[in-house]
Amino acid sequence: MAFKLQQPLTFKSTSSFTFPRSHSLRSSNRIIMASALGITSKEIPNGKKPYMPPREVHIQKTHSMPPQKIEIFKSLENWAEGNILVHLKPVEKCWQPQDFLPDPASEGFEEQVKELRERTKEIPDDYFVVLVGDMITEEALPTYQTMLNTLDGVRDETGASLSSWAIWTRAWTAEENRHGDLLNKYLYLSGRVDMKKLEKTIQYLIGSGMDPQTENNPYLGFIYTSFQERATFISHGNTARLAKEHGDLKLAQVCGIIAADEKRHETAYTKIVEKLFEIDPDDTIVALADMMRKKISMPAHLMYDGEDENLFEHYSSVAQRIGVYTAKDYADILEFLVERWNVAKLTGLSGEGHKAQDFVCGLAPRIRKLEERAQARAKQASLVPFSWIFGKQLTV
Repeated sequence: MAFKLQQPLTFKSTSSFTFPRSHSLRSSNRIIMASALGITSKEIPNGKKPYMPPREVHIQKTHSMPPQKIEIFKSLENWAEGNILVHLKPVEKCWQPQDFLPDPASEGFEEQVKELRERTKEIPDDYFVVLVGDMITEEALPTYQTMLNTLDGVRDETGASLSSWAIWTRAWTAEENRHGDLLNKYLYLSGRVDMKKLEKTIQYLIGSGMDPQTENNPYLGFIYTSFQERATFISHGNTARLAKEHGDLKLAQVCGIIAADEKRHETAYTKIVEKLFEIDPDDTIVALADMMRKKISMPAHLMYDGEDENLFEHYSSVAQRIGVYTAKDYADILEFLVERWNVAKLTGLSGEGHKAQDFVCGLAPRIRKLEERAQARAKQASLVPFSWIFGKQLTV
């Protein structure tokens, strides 16, 4: 997907590395927003407040990169053309959603749909909840392109800029757009989910936006996308594995082909950060430590379906339970990136850089220990209804 999974999802066994969104906080946000709009309970039938999409609750910071650093990214234009744009595929060589779906123009369309529905009939509901959550995250793509275009020095200044950075962002978005389209149509044809509830969730999520605390700073932004793309690769790879185990080889192929895209995109983003470590190691390691102190938040953590105030937490718990994306994955991704970027071998750093280096290199083991303790203290599981699967209850 677009940058998808994230901080260790908000698992049932929460630790200091999660961002729980409380019911009271969301409720108070809605009241504040309604008041700001001049709406009172007397003006609303039954005294109900209008729903306002969940909002980011942290202090927002903008333009943290010194202006002179923009020259670094301008100087990398030719490098990006030769090293980043090569990770895009020509449209004519790309797969399209229709390659994996029943052909509506064929006489056998109804039979193909029937076959698809038969394949998905025995797949567990908890798998569909996670697949839906992944699809909804992919469908919020407009938000992710918007975020990339906030980054100083690399944004698409006109909407059709010919700079290498802008070309990458648009083409990356175009490639990612196929992911949500394919999963959405597959779920629609399966008959296993409540499509209207899914569609409402997508609308709420896009309306809520996101602020991953990248501060218009491309150092922070490309670290975030490197982490997210690898997390998405892992998530879709695991849904492919589970689909195969459940006997739907076509769905396994669908999830697998999306995972392959995410892996290719991960390679591009990690290359950018690798280059930043090469030419500006001090500021890059400080940026990496900054993002990890903030925790990498899920693009979809403001997910809401109009009913469940803690929908993201509940979806995340199911993903953790069935092994699609876990706290261990979060620590593994950090460890992978630290090794990929040779963080432990950086030399010539400032005092602040050395502190950042020590923090980042020691963080993955700390996350694992904290999660082990949290698992040991985890409360008894409970049943929660999911509107996406017609209100059926699942263990979270």
